[in-house]
Amino acid sequence: MNPTKIVQNSDYIETIFRTSDRYLDRIFTKKEKTNLKNRVYKRLNSHRVNVVREFTEEYRIFVKEIHQKEHSKTDDQLSSFIKSDISKVGVIWGDSFNVLNTMKSESVQLMVTSPPYYNARSYSTWPDIDKYLDDMKLIIKESYRVLDNHRPFVFNVGDIFDNDHKHTRSSWGKRRIPLGAYFTKIFEDVGFQFVDDFIWDKGEVESQRHKNANNPYPLYQYPINCYEHVFVFYKHRLDNYLYPCPICGCLKVNGNAYSGIGVKSWECKNLKCMKRSAGNRGKRFSNRTYIMNGLKKDENIIDVDLLKKWRRDIVKLNPVIKINSKGENTLGHTAPFPNEIPAYAIEVFTGKNEVVFDPFAGSFTTSIEAIKRGRNGIGVELNKSMFRNSILKNIARNNLLFKELDKGGV
Repeated sequence: MNPTKIVQNSDYIETIFRTSDRYLDRIFTKKEKTNLKNRVYKRLNSHRVNVVREFTEEYRIFVKEIHQKEHSKTDDQLSSFIKSDISKVGVIWGDSFNVLNTMKSESVQLMVTSPPYYNARSYSTWPDIDKYLDDMKLIIKESYRVLDNHRPFVFNVGDIFDNDHKHTRSSWGKRRIPLGAYFTKIFEDVGFQFVDDFIWDKGEVESQRHKNANNPYPLYQYPINCYEHVFVFYKHRLDNYLYPCPICGCLKVNGNAYSGIGVKSWECKNLKCMKRSAGNRGKRFSNRTYIMNGLKKDENIIDVDLLKKWRRDIVKLNPVIKINSKGENTLGHTAPFPNEIPAYAIEVFTGKNEVVFDPFAGSFTTSIEAIKRGRNGIGVELNKSMFRNSILKNIARNNLLFKELDKGGV
């Protein structure tokens, strides 16, 4: 079978449907099958470039939309806002959980954030560490639903020294709280797969209190914290639908194996497919194959220096200097993280025009970096009255425009 003829011959779509017919009957209802065919033919009427590519892309969109319909709380106004004016920083005012709960399933290609640290700021307090972690788990669970399949969540968090309020509220109740370990457990409990833990080396510390120089004896000494975690978690929801062979476009495939936890792969069983091994084995692929191949474009080539900087899993980054010589907070927000963290994540995990979402946007560093790199940058911030002016100034300082939507900001 000549691949060139398949690319140019629009009649080949009939071959795809004929070969795939009994498999389509197994997957879809009669109405769904008819809708899929109508959509494919409509697409081919305006895209007669590569029949296989157009069919497989429309098929994947169709399957994704079926999955998205399972969530009934989608806010159409919010969905339209996210899609509109993607060259502007998207500012959503509201509670992160409530916003996520009304977002369309699997509509975001990357999440990057740093959560509100437990009782570290006056505007983010909880009665105890358990309540804090319960709230974070609700948000992370919704994030799993909203994040596109086979895509990552990059999560920056530092371990802290504080009182967990589980035993006492007095000063002697303070201890080192391993937030990194707690959050890893939460992410895995809701379905994410742990992939990487970059250590953000914040450099030399100025404080001398930890040295306890008057007591250079055993059990008196302890190190001071000078790092934070930059976790990478992946969502791999099991693909229960068959996916068409990327070579011949047919659904005559068998579940072959798993290329990773939650990443199901298939093998093409169409003997007329033009790409078969010497042993007459068909093409092996997964839904993740489509995603990765779709990002192989010149516009998505990653800068070599960026890759070198993050080649090791200990990365030295200077903390953000937000207080100027006059004692003024130039960013307005009290806990910004370095732009290098979202810059790396955006370049390495997304392609142009894809959606990058920050559920705890703060100073909107993630969203700003996303827009700068040709992505759609969206963030959520609860404290509108406290941070709106500083956030908009920060966006303007980066020579960018913004759009905003109020969904219950305070």
